[in-house]
Amino acid sequence: MSEAIAAAAAYVRAAQRAVALTGAGLSTESGIPDFRSAGGVWERFHPIEYDDFVRRHDARREHWRYKQATVPVMLAAEPNAGHWALAGLEAAGRLHAVITQNIDALHQRAGSRRVLELHGTNTEAVCLQCATRAPITQALAQLDAGHEVPVCARCNGWLKPATVSFGQALPEDVLAAAIDLASRADCFLALGSSLLVQPAASLVGMAKQHGARVLIVNLQPTPYDATADVVMHAPLGATLTRLAAAVGVAPRGAAP
Repeated sequence: MSEAIAAAAAYVRAAQRAVALTGAGLSTESGIPDFRSAGGVWERFHPIEYDDFVRRHDARREHWRYKQATVPVMLAAEPNAGHWALAGLEAAGRLHAVITQNIDALHQRAGSRRVLELHGTNTEAVCLQCATRAPITQALAQLDAGHEVPVCARCNGWLKPATVSFGQALPEDVLAAAIDLASRADCFLALGSSLLVQPAASLVGMAKQHGARVLIVNLQPTPYDATADVVMHAPLGATLTRLAAAVGVAPRGAAP
């Protein structure tokens, strides 16, 4: 493990455009469940397709019932050591950007400034009719008051969580920016992602194809382990803290 940390640190120190891709394995260390794993949320709530949400009231009601049960847990979560380490690396000029599959905004709360949210955010809701955005807490308040589906304060249209649903395309501008970052990175860190979900997983191969050193940290093996320059099957928070220290960066630490 120490040799892997040293090798990873050398690649990060030498990089001019290091980019990180983060997945659910980072958020689980903040107490946010991995919804796809055995015993996860998808065993209690049926995933709703985007087209069904748009067309059917019962689908909208079910999706918001799921959000009502899960969003408060996410909003109460705090950034963990892995988030702080990445924010510290960025602040020190060692990390160019974070591309995340997560929807919890914990990177931003830890102080990361350039964060691309591939799958949207659970902190906001968006109107399907006028595209107005509002804090998701306002939508949850409507649910708590007895509304089956929250509506927009501006036009009374249906509100949808500002996350990418099954069957919904990723935001084109965010995906294009992520592809650009991956193709120009000289060091690419894949952190806490199974690297099974596309198109996010393809960013690893893209970075490698364009000459980047690829570093993978994940508890379980991934399909890209064989092509990576460094692989560590280890907890994210402790590993990234050690990596930051080896690079010469002290994590910014939790706010008082």
